[in-house]
Amino acid sequence: MKIQKIHHVAYRCHDAQETIAFYQDLLGMRLVLAIAENQVPSTKAPDPYMHVFLDAGQGNILAFFELPNSPKMDRDHNTPTWVQHIAFELESVEALMEAKAKVEGAGLEVIGPTDHGIFKSIYFFDPNGHRLELAANTLEAGMLEELATVAPAMIAEWSRTKRAPMHAAWLHNGQPFQEFMKEKYGKEAGQ
Repeated sequence: MKIQKIHHVAYRCHDAQETIAFYQDLLGMRLVLAIAENQVPSTKAPDPYMHVFLDAGQGNILAFFELPNSPKMDRDHNTPTWVQHIAFELESVEALMEAKAKVEGAGLEVIGPTDHGIFKSIYFFDPNGHRLELAANTLEAGMLEELATVAPAMIAEWSRTKRAPMHAAWLHNGQPFQEFMKEKYGKEAGQ
């Protein structure tokens, strides 16, 4: 089996029309299609729903279900609100700052920008309580390669200790990446 791409990712919403307006007006997504049934095709359960699909760019589809006969939706209270989120990539840090101003202008509370070392991002919630992240890459040459190199060791250490391994501490400790590479390997990335 070879996965080609994510076909769509689906979440629940309170109100399909309100959700479409939010994603169209604030994030510029286009409504691709809507499917509505009175019976669930896979289970045959009698449960009317509206299923909407929005174009998140480059063939990525974000979908929502409105389920009027189900109990009111809620979040997983055993998981912190910052964990489950949908992240969208923007073309630049400048575009990220413009988006922040637009989101704040719409009356939403925004966290950030937060510097993750390889990208900067802002966070806010949609009308359904889903946490959204807008991110802009700030990569330097060699960063992704270094992160891929240390990932197996990080996972193994985490599995043993349940403490954050320090293999990629440069992401958040303020140490410039090239300085880290010189200390670790005696050369700059790409040499």
